[in-house]
Amino acid sequence: MSRITVFVGLDYHQDSVQVCVMDREGRMLVNRAVANDWRAIGDVVHRYGRRVRAAIEACVGAANLAEELVGRAGWSVDLAHPGYVARLKQNPDKHDFGDARILADLERVGYLPRVWLAPQEVRELRRVVRYRQQLVDARRNVKLRVGALLREGRVVRPQVRPWSQAWLGWLQQTDQLTEQTRWIVDRQLVRLRCLEQEIATVERHLVELTAKDGLVEQLLSFKGVGLVTAVTIRAEIGRFDRFRTGKQLSRFCGLTPRNASSGQRQADAGLIKAGNPQLRAVLIEAAHRLARYDLRWAKLAAGLRRRGKPGSVVAAAVANRWMRWLFHQVTQAA
Repeated sequence: MSRITVFVGLDYHQDSVQVCVMDREGRMLVNRAVANDWRAIGDVVHRYGRRVRAAIEACVGAANLAEELVGRAGWSVDLAHPGYVARLKQNPDKHDFGDARILADLERVGYLPRVWLAPQEVRELRRVVRYRQQLVDARRNVKLRVGALLREGRVVRPQVRPWSQAWLGWLQQTDQLTEQTRWIVDRQLVRLRCLEQEIATVERHLVELTAKDGLVEQLLSFKGVGLVTAVTIRAEIGRFDRFRTGKQLSRFCGLTPRNASSGQRQADAGLIKAGNPQLRAVLIEAAHRLARYDLRWAKLAAGLRRRGKPGSVVAAAVANRWMRWLFHQVTQAA
């Protein structure tokens, strides 16, 4: 029994996990709901074999369960890409029994579309980085609401940069607002100050959290890379050596042009729909800085502009090439 390899599909839910166990020939040995606990899952599966290759669809909480099954039960566990798995199913009927069976079968035949199981410290950093982004998004929304109120009231604004100290001083003193609009704007300004203080607190925490992180330290040594760029790359990419080439890394980041050619027609259709949107946005912002302050990337950007490429395409191209370059810098140093 200890030498028999079984293949397990786990359909994850908060309170329970649907467990499907298959043998090498694809015979379904069991398919039932089990409590969301690694011991309970192990008790069911180990009745049929001790050598386990399992697949679990990536979702909230799935990584923690996968890590427990690897570290405590000694299983081999793969995280499955949820989007690709959904397309592979191509089944109008959706139920836990079928989902677990499909995952087990894909693991058995080696067709499971895998994603990286990030270690605990990377997942923890990722939570903090994404929390900061939530605060930044909330700050942007406050500014948009204030701007909408000013437009609605047809307020004449001064010729200074919006949201600068001079602009905020004018906003607090202007008499162009109605009584209720002034009350709302003042409340929004209080919220804005609270958000900015919380963002500063999170950024100080990120400095402390990554103080001994070698990759973050290395990233900060490159021109155009600040704290937010470095910790976002660390949190969302994790390790550079899990990619074979810089091209593969760039594609993971969603910076590769999408080909839309057919027959004699050769065309691109923007960037591929892949990667974490926050990571891609941070890399595009970094590309704008590099094109402005780094001679190497400024030359590339200038050449693309001379060929008539729009600014968005130039920034994406610089980010693409920079990530490929960064891959070699980081992996060679390691």
